[in-house]
Amino acid sequence: MEGTTTEVSKLEQLWNLTAFSDVTWQMMVMWAIIALLFYLAVYKKFEPLLLIPIAFGALLANLPTEGLVNVPLGEHGGGLYYYISKGVELEIFPPLIFLGVGALTDFGPLIANPRTLLLGAAAQFGVFATFLGATAIGFTAMEAGAIGIIGGADGPTSIFLANKLAPHLLAPIAVAAYSYMALVPMIQPPIMRALTTEAERKIRMKSLRQVSRLEKLIFCCMVTIVVILLVPAAAALIGMLMLGNFLRESLETERLTKAAQNELINIVTIFLGTSVGITMTAERFLNIDTMKILALGIVAFSIATSCGILMAKAMNWFSGEKNKINPLIGSAGVSAVPMAARVSQVEGQRADPGNFLLMHAMGPNVAGVIGTAVVAGYFIAWYAN
Repeated sequence: MEGTTTEVSKLEQLWNLTAFSDVTWQMMVMWAIIALLFYLAVYKKFEPLLLIPIAFGALLANLPTEGLVNVPLGEHGGGLYYYISKGVELEIFPPLIFLGVGALTDFGPLIANPRTLLLGAAAQFGVFATFLGATAIGFTAMEAGAIGIIGGADGPTSIFLANKLAPHLLAPIAVAAYSYMALVPMIQPPIMRALTTEAERKIRMKSLRQVSRLEKLIFCCMVTIVVILLVPAAAALIGMLMLGNFLRESLETERLTKAAQNELINIVTIFLGTSVGITMTAERFLNIDTMKILALGIVAFSIATSCGILMAKAMNWFSGEKNKINPLIGSAGVSAVPMAARVSQVEGQRADPGNFLLMHAMGPNVAGVIGTAVVAGYFIAWYAN
């Protein structure tokens, strides 16, 4: 009998060494949500470079871990992600992502056709409309600003702004921003077809002129100077974006450009994504505010897409017959680079297989990146200082 008791005691000790008893039903609900994110990333191929790190970080957040997120206590150091997440808290990771984006992106289409800057600006109406909607349903102005920026379809900027204005909402805002970025090929086409006629979708735009290296370098410097003078709070994002592009266009820093395009942006994407995911605990995520943010996010994105298209249609009223804009490229005014531009290309070729809109759509796409960073800087200047 004593031997049996001893064996039971050892089994209890073994059980106590495990964490099964710490699993809650809320964690299991989050596992289902995480499984959906994995499905979208792996099988549907919706932004896997972003969704997989976020989903895996969320999985870790919803397990009873040790040595992962704990804060330092006395002589004991903090957990791994206590330190890695400082890259988000100290606003290091989002600007570094912008450095990589700048190094990867050709600003030539925007320089060759500067009027497409208006399409990127028009897409920002989605941000402001959602800001007003969020305040109307009970969010504070700071929270509404962080939520509204989802309409820009720019994950790093959403994280940057949420960390400044509403860090307690960082997880749902980041997940909404990246999820809707991943769903661009599903969300935008119905809106694009609903707001344009078949004849408009078949408009062929004249070829873009060749942009010189000097023009591109001057553009980087001028945008940096003008934007930072207008909105100093956007300096970290705009400065890194333009630095990355200057490295690219100088043609004299191949090693640095390749590092920004590959190693740097890839490493930071892993750390940024998992740091965001690690905040997706059940307590933070399973609440009514998260549902509101997800709903507002899709509204923001839809309005931004619609406004870009409608702006292109309005611009055609003042354009000559040979200088018309295909309204489909207006949807690329959101800053999901280069996915939104690719969607414009696909929809254009659906109407006319011989139509090539990709490079034309890159103009408003780049403008959207700049525009969203400027709007984020505006919110920071207005509410965070």
